[in-house]
Amino acid sequence: MALIEVRELSKAFRVRRPGSGARAKVARMFHPAYETRQAVDGVSFDIDGGEIVGYLGANGAGKSTTVKCLAGILVPDGGTVRVAGLDPVRERIRLARRIGVVFGQKTALWWDLPVAETFTLLRAIYEVPPDRYRTTLDTLTELLGLADLLHIPVRQLSLGQRVRADLAAAFLHGPDVLFLDEPTIGLDAMVKSNVRRFIKDIRTASGVTVLLTTHDLADLEQLCDRLVIIDRGRVLFAGSVEETLHRFAPYVRVMVEFAEDIAGSVRVPQARATATADGRHLTLEVPRGDGAAAAVTSYLLDRFPVRDLRLTDPSIEDVVRVLYEGASGAPDEPAHV
Repeated sequence: MALIEVRELSKAFRVRRPGSGARAKVARMFHPAYETRQAVDGVSFDIDGGEIVGYLGANGAGKSTTVKCLAGILVPDGGTVRVAGLDPVRERIRLARRIGVVFGQKTALWWDLPVAETFTLLRAIYEVPPDRYRTTLDTLTELLGLADLLHIPVRQLSLGQRVRADLAAAFLHGPDVLFLDEPTIGLDAMVKSNVRRFIKDIRTASGVTVLLTTHDLADLEQLCDRLVIIDRGRVLFAGSVEETLHRFAPYVRVMVEFAEDIAGSVRVPQARATATADGRHLTLEVPRGDGAAAAVTSYLLDRFPVRDLRLTDPSIEDVVRVLYEGASGAPDEPAHV
């Protein structure tokens, strides 16, 4: 049964039109001109109860606008939205008790209060029974490693500590739906791993439904059951993570720095060069899976004086670009540089 239903959702904003040239910019200060920009344009999708669905696209594609419409923060211009059977605009207060929201760059915590006092205020706001609150808080404290943070003012927390506290705050009242907007942005590898583990564990324990926006492919691969990809406010593709990565991100990048200039060409089986070597640097694309990345790495280390070697996933912008252009981008010829 669909816990989130979106049908032909649209949302536009009236924005100030920039002037070109110094004189035009001065004129716009006193006589501003405006234009309408369509942030979301006829988006439709369903999410079943207990699913984790990744909602992704390039910057400005309409992800955060969609999440804010689903959470009742923004009023849609058109279409219909139902979350947990409720209209986010007309039943905003009832919906607030059924959802949790985390925006990676913003906090729902009170800046000058210790974390524990923020949680106590949220318990009162959501009218969580004391026994259930204590049990839930104990579980969240253990899962997110919050024991040493509870009595520290929010303003003194690092970004990673604050995100963990925000996740706990979003789940204190036991929501049916979690909206996570870039929850791992700016976090180091260890904190990202902890956040992902929490999301997995809490879904297993409670059956919560999660809509996740992110620019990190590792978030998608490790957490999501399905993906919905949008660009310029419209859905471009919806399918499983495996299908998406196979079709639109079938490679990983190998970035190499040599200890000395390499004379002549560099031929690497199973890889394709995407950037010309300047004597010391080379970027390769290697097919995902089947041990290709390990084989290419071993080949380079055995035959060349490698100073540094890194493997990276393509960015979400790369995935959307490939999808939008209808290209596969799969390397099938050895690299010649």
